[in-house]
Amino acid sequence: MGRALALTPIQSVTVIRSEPELLEVETEYAADGSPPPKHLHPAQDERFEVLAGTLRVVVDGEERDLATGEEIEIPRGSAHQMWNPGGEIARVRWQTLPAGRTEDFFAALDRLNREQRLQEFPAVVEEFDDTFVLVWD
Repeated sequence: MGRALALTPIQSVTVIRSEPELLEVETEYAADGSPPPKHLHPAQDERFEVLAGTLRVVVDGEERDLATGEEIEIPRGSAHQMWNPGGEIARVRWQTLPAGRTEDFFAALDRLNREQRLQEFPAVVEEFDDTFVLVWD
């Protein structure tokens, strides 16, 4: 397994494969989670496969639950959120195609978490606006 990067104080990813055309990570979503901010990726598609547990996904306003073994593809530009509503940890394989600067974005979030500088999140989002865009209704 590759390096672990903390995206938030309670969620990290482990890099499995990192190539220009694909970033593949595994992550765990904490039990009884709540929706994260709605966001989109302007230049990347994403694919999620639930390895264990349940993942709730909202894509362009449509909500569904994914169980172990189920997958979803999220096209670039689609506003989405995902979290674990269940009582057990959800383990997920997450692919970003092409990788773009996603791993660098994750590394920047990891630095903010390790150095306890979470107030700088807006500046990181602005720096990586080709990778991650918050969506406000």
